[in-house]
Amino acid sequence: MERKIITKLRAWKNAPDRKPLVLLGARQVGKTWIMKHFGALEFQSVAYVNCDEEPMAKELFESDYNIPRILLTLQAITGTKIEAGKTLIILDELQEVKRGLHSLKYFCENAPQYHVIAAGSMLGITLGGGESFPVGKVNMLRLYPMDFEEFLMATGESTLCDVFHQPDWGVLNILAPKYIELLRQYYYVGGMPEVAAHYVAHHDLQEVRAKQAEILDAYRRDISKHTTATESMRIGQVLQSLPSQLAKENKKFLYNVLKPGARATQYELAIQWLVDAGIVHKVCRVKELRMPVKFYEDIGAFKLFLLDCGLLACMTETPPAQMLAGDNIFKEFKGAFTEQFVLQQLVAKDMTAYYWSSDNTPAEIDFVVQTHRVIPIEVKAEKNVRSRSMAEYIKSHPGYNLKGLRISMLDYIDQGWMENIPLFGLSKYFD
Repeated sequence: MERKIITKLRAWKNAPDRKPLVLLGARQVGKTWIMKHFGALEFQSVAYVNCDEEPMAKELFESDYNIPRILLTLQAITGTKIEAGKTLIILDELQEVKRGLHSLKYFCENAPQYHVIAAGSMLGITLGGGESFPVGKVNMLRLYPMDFEEFLMATGESTLCDVFHQPDWGVLNILAPKYIELLRQYYYVGGMPEVAAHYVAHHDLQEVRAKQAEILDAYRRDISKHTTATESMRIGQVLQSLPSQLAKENKKFLYNVLKPGARATQYELAIQWLVDAGIVHKVCRVKELRMPVKFYEDIGAFKLFLLDCGLLACMTETPPAQMLAGDNIFKEFKGAFTEQFVLQQLVAKDMTAYYWSSDNTPAEIDFVVQTHRVIPIEVKAEKNVRSRSMAEYIKSHPGYNLKGLRISMLDYIDQGWMENIPLFGLSKYFD
């Protein structure tokens, strides 16, 4: 499968000031595969160690950080001769090894000629838990589930991807039925690589659901394994509440959905655990649509989205017929799947998403992102696009020089104060 992150990995490999790389991402987003694949493409050899499964790795960094000794031990473990510039060293599940993360500082300072990548399914939790981190001594990248464009490539529709990089929107409008058919499939399958691979190979919808359920079960086991009983219960409550939170008209996260009388102080650590694990994305409210947007963030109000639309479909037990036939999936659940899809594509482009809501009225703008300008985004799940929130905000703030973006099932049109793009064309717009 083609993953866009390969381009970033190549840039890291060839950077003159390269440091050891930490690859972050939730379980099952394809970190191990992409590291090995990158090594096979770009290096003469790969020295791969799974620090959770390899007994000899447990004491690799306990005595000291002597790089020649460490390299010799890695060579003994992997059976691979490690040569600077020719061998990619992969330290997978590094959080399972005592002092492993801190060892990257010494690779950076004492052996910068070696290419080292570290990853782990719980590495984000390790960092969030205060583990000694080699600040300034590592490069970092995040891997997310496959975006819609990568899904198209996986299903053999590379030509449709090429259209995203053409200047004319007219071709997309002509091909809309084909894109919409594949978009429905993406809503159901999602972007978890193993799930997508099984779908492409077998087109077995029940097998897709089974694979998704396995991933969700793995997340729940991780929660139980790495937290106390009380923390595990609260994290599980937050995770299970996501479908009902997203099905609300106002998708702001409400603690009383978890249980009557629930308070932020009880659940904020549970939410942060899920964010650090990469399982959910937190989208905070902003009070103003001005640059820099971060200055206007209201951290007390936020929405939570799951990392993958296919996993959300599995959690909600949405029947295949409802998702894959007709336009039902774009209309039901108050646009929950559509907002999940849009957020997932924005995140895959390393964009931080916010939302805006009025203090005094029900008005709300679904997403706000900052590029070279602030972009208010309105998401509509179908062709009925009547909504005044974004239009009224832009009209009432002429000094902000805002131009809106509406994402809907309509064709591309530039109305001056706002552009409408088809839902499947989000990748093209931001490219």
